[in-house]
Amino acid sequence: MTTVFHGARKIDVDGVIEGFWLLVDGDTITATGAGRAPDADTSIDLNGRTITPGFVDLHCHGGGGHSFDDSAEEIAGALLTHRAHGTTRSVLSLVSNPIAQMRESLRTVATLAETDPLILGSHLEGPYLSPARRGAHSSEHLRAIESFEIDELLHAARGTLRQVTIAPELPGAFDAIETFASAGVAVGIGHTDASYETARAAFDSGATLLTHAFNAMPGIHHRAPGPIIAAFEDDRVTIELILDGTHVHSDVARLAFASARGRIALVTDAMAAAGSVDGDYRLGELNVSVRDGRALLSGTSTIAGSTLTQDAALHQAITQVGIDPVAAVAAVTATPAKAVGLGDRFGRLARGYAADVVVLNDAWAAEAVWAAGVRL
Repeated sequence: MTTVFHGARKIDVDGVIEGFWLLVDGDTITATGAGRAPDADTSIDLNGRTITPGFVDLHCHGGGGHSFDDSAEEIAGALLTHRAHGTTRSVLSLVSNPIAQMRESLRTVATLAETDPLILGSHLEGPYLSPARRGAHSSEHLRAIESFEIDELLHAARGTLRQVTIAPELPGAFDAIETFASAGVAVGIGHTDASYETARAAFDSGATLLTHAFNAMPGIHHRAPGPIIAAFEDDRVTIELILDGTHVHSDVARLAFASARGRIALVTDAMAAAGSVDGDYRLGELNVSVRDGRALLSGTSTIAGSTLTQDAALHQAITQVGIDPVAAVAAVTATPAKAVGLGDRFGRLARGYAADVVVLNDAWAAEAVWAAGVRL
């Protein structure tokens, strides 16, 4: 069965096209153009609405009252929330937990990914993090790096581990970065006290991501530039940014977009309260209180993830930070897809790419979503 979407305003990393159409056969885009659309089994007139590729979220812990660290049923509930907001492909982030539990979570994600192509795999945010910069990770589950343990984690993931976050100043970190990178895992540095020099060495060892830039790491200092400047300078590095109005000031976000053009990936870092209500939640084994949509470790001022969705991040980037829509859309589509080695399949409305389409309203919120050619 073929479907043609037509009469759209297309925005993706390649630019803006008015009167755009795309032809879908099964789960793949087979042709695109402007003007008169070809015939198809189903025709969808978008009447001038804006469409983008499906959003790709590299860093998300849950939503809709559900967590990715829990059962397959809980994972499914969380994914429904984010898919309704335009995220068609997800990397499922796991917080630091007992190592046996992390192995089991990796197995659960691997099994789900076998039947759900919208799940790209998993992200281990820990347990190899700096105790001083642990944020919303339980200190008792942070671990020294052991090579045999890394092998066990890779084996448990069965080829579906997409990303890992490591503090590169830890003993054995450079060897771990090389091991993960050799296995095809994108390595991010984060939850770290690393200096500028250590961060540069980590990137030279194979790290290619900066996990939620500006958060849980040293800031920029005029005599100690730190990991953020090291990432800005390195064209190999993709920089995660949480644009929820809390994690990063709009002026600082604007600086990041200008300093690392084409290398900003907007992530949600969302926990279970995303798309849900204020209240008390769990993140791993820690209690989180959500008030006015802001998640904090209970009884502290420590931010515990976000309640963000990708369409809200896009809205923030365009309307509050002032980012050009093409660059902002790229930051939720092509850039994150490329960061985990999938830029040839996701992130563009072009021939040969996945039939992932988001229709946006005038406020940049998702109005309708298709993934792999199926309306969600």
